[in-house]
Amino acid sequence: MKFAVGYQATCSEAESFVDIVGDYREGIAEVYFPWGDMPSGRAALSDQRGYTDWQWQQRLEQDLTTIKSMGIKLDLLFNANCYGGRAVSTYLENRVASVIEHLGKVVEGVDTVTTTSLAVARTVKRYFPDIEVRASVNMRMGSIRAMDLVSGLFDGYYVQRDYNRDMSYLKEIRTWADKAGKRLYMLANSGCLSFCPGQIFHDNMVAHEQEIDETVNIAGWTPHVCWNLLRHRENWHKLLQNTWVRPEDLHIYEDLFPVVKLATRMHAHPRMVIQAYVERCYRGNLLDLFEPGFSPTLAPYVIDNERFPEDWYEKTSRCSHRCEGCNYCREVFKDVLIRMDD
Repeated sequence: MKFAVGYQATCSEAESFVDIVGDYREGIAEVYFPWGDMPSGRAALSDQRGYTDWQWQQRLEQDLTTIKSMGIKLDLLFNANCYGGRAVSTYLENRVASVIEHLGKVVEGVDTVTTTSLAVARTVKRYFPDIEVRASVNMRMGSIRAMDLVSGLFDGYYVQRDYNRDMSYLKEIRTWADKAGKRLYMLANSGCLSFCPGQIFHDNMVAHEQEIDETVNIAGWTPHVCWNLLRHRENWHKLLQNTWVRPEDLHIYEDLFPVVKLATRMHAHPRMVIQAYVERCYRGNLLDLFEPGFSPTLAPYVIDNERFPEDWYEKTSRCSHRCEGCNYCREVFKDVLIRMDD
């Protein structure tokens, strides 16, 4: 098992993202990245409130060239949840093609395009047949039927993260994928709430973030289910009911996913995340590995990763996932939550 890690233009003054990738190159299969100010699954990297970092593209291309020289594959993201009125336009088709063609010249091409858009998938399939087309985790592809219905557009799928802990179901999907000649991938360190009813709403906001930033918005309201929920301590135990997988439990997935995605594009400490999962071990506040992590919400309390019971994954990967009728996570939470200033 190796990892797909998300590119950052700058990590800190002390090191670049390329430095981190170089240190863990043996454990990294690919680096995924967006393009400039095009909408993606996260905020635009080269433009903020109209201010453009004109050096961003040059720095990106230099970094990608170095990463490619390490034998690491490149995954180009067109994974915004919405492309507005241009969603099925020749403009979008031409823009996607021009970016791929440009990268073919400056970094010897990309290996994969990950997208939420059927139009983008169709464009890549038609004009760039040698590139793997992968369904983004934001598509919430959680069933064999869903994957089968668009099998003509996609070569691989990120499995809907809400099923990360349903081992028997993941094995069913793996069996189908092998017979269908499809690849499967998993996102391991999402901090998002499982089956969150606000995910589509949130992803659409991200796609239109530049417009939202320039609009007078509702004052004093947080439009995210998770942050509102975690304001109340009685809900904190629900953090254990989410989709993340601890580094110590990742070996269980070895036969299911040859490549596992780590969310590091916006993470404050990508080296820490990559190191923990590559080494399959982490000592510290478990929330610090995730994106989003919610550590500030619980402070001065932390979730001590070393205090989880030995049967944690056995229990949570084979339970009914009917959390409303079970107290296991609530009881475990009492043991793993500690106050750091005591």
